[in-house]
Amino acid sequence: MPRFTTADGVSLHYSDDGAGTPILCLAGLTRNSADFDHVAPQLAGHRMIRLDSRGRGLSDRADPQTYTIPQESADALALLDHLGIGRAAILGTSRGGLIAMTLAVTAKDRLLGVCLNDIGPMIEARGLETIEGYIGRNPPQKTYEEAARSRALLWRPFRDVPHDRWLAEVRAHYEETPEGLVLRYDPALGDVYRAGASSRAIPDMWPLFDAFEGLPLAVIRAEGSDILSRATADEMARRRPDMIRAEVAGRGHVPFLDEPEAREAIARWLEALP
Repeated sequence: MPRFTTADGVSLHYSDDGAGTPILCLAGLTRNSADFDHVAPQLAGHRMIRLDSRGRGLSDRADPQTYTIPQESADALALLDHLGIGRAAILGTSRGGLIAMTLAVTAKDRLLGVCLNDIGPMIEARGLETIEGYIGRNPPQKTYEEAARSRALLWRPFRDVPHDRWLAEVRAHYEETPEGLVLRYDPALGDVYRAGASSRAIPDMWPLFDAFEGLPLAVIRAEGSDILSRATADEMARRRPDMIRAEVAGRGHVPFLDEPEAREAIARWLEALP
């Protein structure tokens, strides 16, 4: 099980598969490297590197005050350094895309290109409120089967998702125990999130997005996203007319990345990478 240790002593899990152009896959806020299971076949022929951020997945839990985008951006660079990789492309889901924006400002020379999965420089308040409601809390369902059926009923923006896909999702994000389902991330992440919620002022992130200038860029938006609005995606396209853009029908936050619209956008983006 590949691991490396950060400057502050946290052991992080990663995987490193294939050869070719390195694609660093960064997952969402409460998610882990399993986010990219469904897109992995499309990345064959490239070097696919997945990182479990601190406190998530198989990585160690850390001081909750270090669960920040700047620290996680530093961790991503530390992984590239550990692997001896000078430049990599980033496929970033949600928070992973925010890390990519941060790196565009702080370490642009390390980037080959960026593909954003359902994230942009403006985040909808409705989506942040949804996250606040569940983050750091074990689900009420007691088994994978119950949780999978619950998602099929409650995650209404997602249409035509087979039961085995929901099962794969809940298995990736929870551990089934005799006491019920347990989060595969540090629940303290919820405390940190809610502690800042009442006074949260979202900074202007358009300068971070504009820092992608000159890099191959793609954005994949879910039709039913409550995080990335169509208006924001429109403005992103206005600022970057060359940006590869896709909207995935029948999906909410976040697409699985093996939908036809997502696959086409990713294929075009991979072709554009140097």
